[in-house]
Amino acid sequence: MCCANAQAAECVILLHGLARTSASMEELQSALVHDGYSVVNYQYPSRKKNIPTLAEEEIPLALAKCASAEKINFVTHSLGGIVLRQYLSAHAIPNLGRTVMLGPPNKGSQVVDQFKSVPGYELINGPAGMQLGTNAESIPVLLGKVNFEVGIIAGTKSINLILSAALPNPDDGKVSVENTKLEGMTDHITVPVSHPFLMKDTQVINQVKFFLRNGKFSRPQI
Repeated sequence: MCCANAQAAECVILLHGLARTSASMEELQSALVHDGYSVVNYQYPSRKKNIPTLAEEEIPLALAKCASAEKINFVTHSLGGIVLRQYLSAHAIPNLGRTVMLGPPNKGSQVVDQFKSVPGYELINGPAGMQLGTNAESIPVLLGKVNFEVGIIAGTKSINLILSAALPNPDDGKVSVENTKLEGMTDHITVPVSHPFLMKDTQVINQVKFFLRNGKFSRPQI
């Protein structure tokens, strides 16, 4: 199911990561529906197109499913955040609300730098996966500063020691904490969760809901 609570005033579009599907975002979808949002859990062909094409062809289709909403929010995992940034670099969403990015390679990932020339890498990760490095031609690096309200959640636990060896610590096994950061971001926190499980973690889901409501993450009162 891609959509729920279709009449809610606020819509949340969920964008999964590279080589994942909308099924990876189902826990988040259920939690946000429970909170009263209209939710579009949008599946897109992350391995078949480059980032600019994904942005131009897929984001409008997701937005169309929120056409009746007064406000449109986004929650993205990994590549999903870069596709959204690419779209917003060229287009305005007049009723854009808040965005939460989970493990986004906002400054690219050294994993791509090190492994993109390995046989089979492009076959597995597609053209978008080849555009997520840290050099001057990296799509995330070229996109630069953001001018919309965005909170970023970065993981600090890895279950892939081979990939982590290519990354500055701390990292989540795919992206370093430092490279999730973004000039112009509203808030940033870290959680002890690995990259593939960020969108399923209860603490992360609670932080997503808190940011969408309050425009900041929840922190212990001192």
